[in-house]
Amino acid sequence: MRLFTFIPVFFLTILVHAQDFQGFAIYQSKTKFDVKMDSTRISNERQKAMKAMMKRFGEKTFELHFSKKESIYKEQEKIEQPGHGGMRMFGGFNSGILYKNVKDKRYVNQKESFSKAFLIKDTLPTYDWKFMDETKMIGENLCFKATTTKEVSNTRMRRPRRGRVEKNTENDSLPKTKIVEVTAWYTPDIPINNGPRDFGGLPGLILELNEGNTQLLCTKIVLNSDKNMKLKEPVKGKKVTQKEFDAIMEKKAKEMMEIYGGSRKKGERGGRHIMIAN
Repeated sequence: MRLFTFIPVFFLTILVHAQDFQGFAIYQSKTKFDVKMDSTRISNERQKAMKAMMKRFGEKTFELHFSKKESIYKEQEKIEQPGHGGMRMFGGFNSGILYKNVKDKRYVNQKESFSKAFLIKDTLPTYDWKFMDETKMIGENLCFKATTTKEVSNTRMRRPRRGRVEKNTENDSLPKTKIVEVTAWYTPDIPINNGPRDFGGLPGLILELNEGNTQLLCTKIVLNSDKNMKLKEPVKGKKVTQKEFDAIMEKKAKEMMEIYGGSRKKGERGGRHIMIAN
């Protein structure tokens, strides 16, 4: 077993010659949210508290268990602190278990959203990577830079004023999708075409990924350990395609916004005005 941890990141360079091997990598995720709050309705102290909650929500730890052909990617379980569960009020933030079969170019994502289990089955996306001349060291591993773009949903959450449901005309005028820049740093020292989330297709494991406002940084790797996870494909949940799942989530989110926005009687004052852009 080879094991190395580091502060903040120190890697032992490993040349993998075996045709069949397993391992796992730990990634630290940080996401910055573009939050706009109505200062006439929310006090400075409340704004600071909500921004701190958003910061905690944007910092997560993920595990990538991999072989040359398959992988499992999931969020590490952690105990929620009291009063820190507000960001999960809509129930749509469960990242679930992502199984990838890079040989067959397909994935299965088992997740729970709005208290219902889904099994999303679809084809792995193919990214048009552009290889750059830049290199850098991540710990003791020489990493190479590659860039691409990704189409993502272009939505903004807006909490309506209490007392009436407001039509979000700004959202209506936005295109449904937008293009974000993606930068990956991969190392040929670990020659698998895999990485965090649905990314891969490079001649080495992705150690750092920057997608829009999110950064994922690998902080630990273990190769050929007796503690490796069995890479079993998830089987529980309602079977849907990614397109079908996205449509369900969009419909549910609108329903929840209407419920929360219209929860008070007409004419009552108060409430919050918050906009979150991804």
